[in-house]
Amino acid sequence: MPSLKEVRLRIQSINSTQQITKAMKMVAAAKLRRAQDAIIQMRPYTQRLQTILQNISSQLEDEASNPYAEEREPNKVLLVVITSDRGLAGAFNANVTKAVNSLLTGKYASQAAAGNVQLLTIGKKGNDFFGRRKYPLNSEYATLFSSLNFNQARRVAEFAMDGFLARRFDRVELVYNEFKNVATQIIRTEQFLPIVEVKNESQKASTTNYIFEPSEKEIFAELIPKTLKIQFYKALLESNASEHGARMTAMDKATDNAKELLKDLKLIYNRTRQAAITKEILEIVGGAEALASNG
Repeated sequence: MPSLKEVRLRIQSINSTQQITKAMKMVAAAKLRRAQDAIIQMRPYTQRLQTILQNISSQLEDEASNPYAEEREPNKVLLVVITSDRGLAGAFNANVTKAVNSLLTGKYASQAAAGNVQLLTIGKKGNDFFGRRKYPLNSEYATLFSSLNFNQARRVAEFAMDGFLARRFDRVELVYNEFKNVATQIIRTEQFLPIVEVKNESQKASTTNYIFEPSEKEIFAELIPKTLKIQFYKALLESNASEHGARMTAMDKATDNAKELLKDLKLIYNRTRQAAITKEILEIVGGAEALASNG
C-alpha cells in the first residue's frame, strides 16, 4: 500500500491536471463557436458553387477550355494532408495520418514506390509525422493554421492548380476531417483535381442548359479557378472546426477521468490514513498492556 505522502502528492498532481484540462476545454469551446459559425455559413455557398462548377465542366463543348477537368493516368500524385498544429485532440490527427498511409499502401502504392507521390502538409502534426518517415514532403505551408484566412488558402490552392496544369501532378487529393458535430468528425478523402464531373444520370438530365455570357473561355478564366480556391478554403475551415471540437471533447473526457481518479485516490488516502491510525492505536494498546503486565 502506498504511503500517505505518495498518495497526497498524486492527488495534488491530478488536481493540477484537472484544472489544466478544464481550462483547455473552455478555450476550445470558445474557438469552436467561431470556427463552427464560419463553416456553417460557408457550406451552402460552396455546395452551390460546386454544383455549378460540375455542371459547367460537363457541358463545356471544348474540353480544352477547362484543363482542370482533364482526366489522365495518375502517375504523379499530390496528397494534401490537413492536420493540426497541436495535439491533445484525441484521434483527430491519427485518423488523418492513418487515411494517408492507407492511400500510400493501397490506391497509390505503385506511385509511392516509384517516389511519385508528394505530400503537402498543412499542420505541424502531419508534417512531423511524415517528415520522420522520409516521404517526399512539401512543408512550405505547414504553419498555415497560425494565420488561417482565404488569402493564405488561395496560395496553397494555386500551388496545386498550377502544378496540375503544368503536369507536375496528374491528380490532387485532400485528406482532412469534416466537421459533423462537437463529438463527431468524419475523415474525407476528396479529389480536388481533376474536377469530378456529375456522374448521376438523373442529375445530369435535370441540369440547366447554360447559355454562356461572356464566353466559355472567360468563364474558365474567372469562375472555375475561383470556385476551386473556395472549395479548398472550405476544407481548411472544416478541419479547423473539427480540431476544436475534437479537443473540446478530449479535454472534457480527460476532466471527467481526473474527477474519477481523484475520487479513487481520496478513498485510498482515507483507507491508508485509517490503517496508519489503527496501527498506532494497536501499538499504544500493546505498549500499555506490556507495562501493565510488567507492573
